[in-house]
Order: sequence, then C-alpha cells, then structure tokens
Amino acid sequence: MIPTKNTNHRSWPSHLTAAIVLLATTPVLASAQDDGPALSGQRITQSDITGGTLTLDEIRAAGLRMFATPFNKLDGYGDGPVDPANSTEPGRRPTLQDNGTFLRVNGLDAQTCMECHSVGSNATVPFTFAVGGVGNSNNNVLFQPRFVDVEDSAGNGYADFDGRYINPPFLFGSGGVELLGLEMTRDLQRRLRAAYAAPDTDLPLVTHGVSFGSLRYDSAAQGFDYSNVEGVDEDLVVRPFGRKGEFATVRGFDVDAMRFHFGMEPVEFTGPGIDHDLDNVVDEVLVGELSALHVFNTNLERPEVRDWTPEAETGLGLFSSMGCAVCHVPSISTYSKGLPYRFPEVATAPQLNEFLRVDLTQTAAGFDPSPGGGLEVPLFSDLKRHDMGAGLAENFGSPLDREFITARLWGVADTAPYLHDGRATTLTEAILAHGGEGLAARNAFAALGTADRIAVLTFLKRLRTPEDPAQDLLQ
Repeated sequence: MIPTKNTNHRSWPSHLTAAIVLLATTPVLASAQDDGPALSGQRITQSDITGGTLTLDEIRAAGLRMFATPFNKLDGYGDGPVDPANSTEPGRRPTLQDNGTFLRVNGLDAQTCMECHSVGSNATVPFTFAVGGVGNSNNNVLFQPRFVDVEDSAGNGYADFDGRYINPPFLFGSGGVELLGLEMTRDLQRRLRAAYAAPDTDLPLVTHGVSFGSLRYDSAAQGFDYSNVEGVDEDLVVRPFGRKGEFATVRGFDVDAMRFHFGMEPVEFTGPGIDHDLDNVVDEVLVGELSALHVFNTNLERPEVRDWTPEAETGLGLFSSMGCAVCHVPSISTYSKGLPYRFPEVATAPQLNEFLRVDLTQTAAGFDPSPGGGLEVPLFSDLKRHDMGAGLAENFGSPLDREFITARLWGVADTAPYLHDGRATTLTEAILAHGGEGLAARNAFAALGTADRIAVLTFLKRLRTPEDPAQDLLQ
C-alpha cells in the first residue's frame, strides 16, 4: 500500500495572527499622488530572516506576497535596451510589436507566479483554483525559439519551432523533493571522492535505492571516466526541478524564472546596486525576498492519495508488474526531516551556508515521517533523466532533446494536460506516447485487457493534489 492522505496537518496552529493573514491578503494601493512599485513598503531582507525576528509563518506570508504580487516597471519589470547580438537572453530582449512591456514568446509573459501556477484540479468543471497549482495549455512557456513557422511554409506537416514548449507543473510537495535531491547529491559526491581514492575500480552510484550507473577514476588518463554515469550530469548533482532536471533547488529555479518571465533580476544574480538590464531599477529582487519565496514554495502541502479502493490496489500491482515503477518509484524515504535553506547555494556541497532548517512534518507541507527518521516522499519518480524516444523529442538542438526527468505522478489525477508540453489530454494518451526507455512499459500497458487497463487508470486517478493549499495564509 502506498502512503495515503496525511490528516495530521490540515489545520495550522491557532497562534497564526491576523497580522500575518493581512500581510498576505490585504491589497496595498498605490499612492494617491503617483503610482509606485507593487512591492513598495513591503521589502524583506535576508537579515530579517536570519535575525530571528520573523516567525516561519511570517516568512511564508512574505513569500506568498512575492508569489502573487503583480510586478510593474517601477519594481523593475521588463528588460532594458535590446542587444541585437544576444536578444534571446533575459535583460536584452525585444518586446512584441514594440509594445515596450510584453514579449510572450521567450518570456516577459506574466506579472506573477500565480498566473501560471493556479490550477489545483483540472478534473473538476470548472477547474479548481489553488495557489501553487499547474498551468493549463494557454500557460505553456515558449522558451528561446529562434524560428517559428506557424503556417508550415516548409511543408513539413507541422508548425516548426526550435524552442522548448513547457507546460507549468505544480509546486506542491516541492520541499520533500528538494530535500531528497540534496541528500542524493551528498551521497553521490561521497561516491565521487571514493572513486578517486580507489582508481581503476567501477564504483556503483546508488543512493536512496536509485542507481545512477557507475563511476571510475582512470589512473592512466588521470581523470574520471563518466561513460557509465546515467541520468545525472557529470558533476553528480541531482537536479529535480525543470523538465530536463536543470535546477537542484526551488531557489535556483526561481532565480531564472524571475528573470525569464518578468525581467526581474535578483540581487544574487546581478550583485547589489547594479542595473544589469539597464532598465533604471536596481535591487529588483532582494536576497531575502528570494529566501521568503523559497520557503513559501517548499512548504506548500504535498499531494495525497484519496478514495482508495480494491480496484486501485489491483491497478498499483499492474503498474509495478508492467515495469512503470522502475522509473516512477512510488515512494522514497529521506534520511532527515529537516529541509536546509542555504545562501549562497553551492550545488556540489549541500551542507554549506545553511541559514534556516524546517521540519517538513511540522508545517503545512504535511509529510509523513519514515521509519528511519526522515520523510516518506511518495513522488512516483526516481529524479533521473531518461531517453523517452524520438516521438517526444524536442527540437532545441540540445544533447538532452530526447531526455526528460521522470515525471512525478503524485497529483496526476488532477493535472491534465500531460507530458512536458501538455500534448496528452488523457492519461492513456500520455502512457501510449512513451518511447525510448519507457517503450517496454508502454507496450505492456497497450497489451492489457479492458478491465486491467481500467484498474491502472483507477489507481492513477487516486493520486490527487492537496485540497485548499495555503489556506492557513489565506483564510
């Protein structure tokens, strides 16, 4: 049986004050004399967080404000003058039809995180709103295209597009996923050092029950042989976030997202007092504001299992017997309950620069403790990249065009459309689109009889998003 809904953390402690609720929900109107920055008078610094004057609730509320505030140009929204030599990178992009604000294709496509992360369930009509949810297909990100052939002038039979087309995932449970990734990275870094200490020996790269291949230090070549490393970069940093596994932490993702979607440049990217994008605004996103956003995102509730039935149990058994659970690992335990927050983050050394640690069994995240003293993370993923075949390949010109990190299936019942770009409108479509390393499991599913196929889908439709996430900050 897989972990089911945790009912121990549905209500936030009664000491949550009205001031905290107002901090997150009361609109701050512009001055009667003139417009001002949306964040005017509400800035939070890193010293506010590390100084111990703010409660975790207050930090989360400040993070919600960063998540949901519609940034304007006085905050630093948008890019500066166009750089014709590098016009796809944030900071120097043109705007659509020279409107001066939005681009839409390649970013500058929203004013808040909420705009792309607001669907709690697409299984209801109308869809259920939720803070931190998925995005529908109209929220898809069109990342760094250099060519778009809408009318198929080349006669390919499709509209050619050489960017990446990305459907926004939800943020629920991201704290447990991040903690798991950090622990995996620490283990793999130890194996890296062990391989150096035992040259010419193949050392297995196994952590938390997941194999990332093997590593050898070649004494003759005086370097590491990475040819048998799989599903992770050569630096052996597990990066759970992004469809390609690009980011080790939610904070790392947020730094890039702020720049890409809003043209809001974090101080930790530019340095303090530096107008990197030449838009006449400095210190657009403070270090403390990124920290608060990170804390908010990683303490959102985790997905859960609801309405379990014997048919769902049968479906889970078939899911495993078909080989789906080899990559979509139902649950992985962490060593620790506490997620460390660090600044600056050092990807290969997750133990450095910690300024805060939060027990994810004691916050709204609501993770169940594991028998070993850590967390149960029922994510249905191995946090590895896999070759998914030519049918799902992107046309970005990257060595990873065919590779994607294993999709986390928790919450899948509520999060259509599916796959990295939302091309699959049903779970059956998504399964049948698997190729490459997923082809054998795909074929096993295709060969099932009607009753067994329904059992598998019944099981998947018990994997639900949390009900009313972040309500302790909104009520």
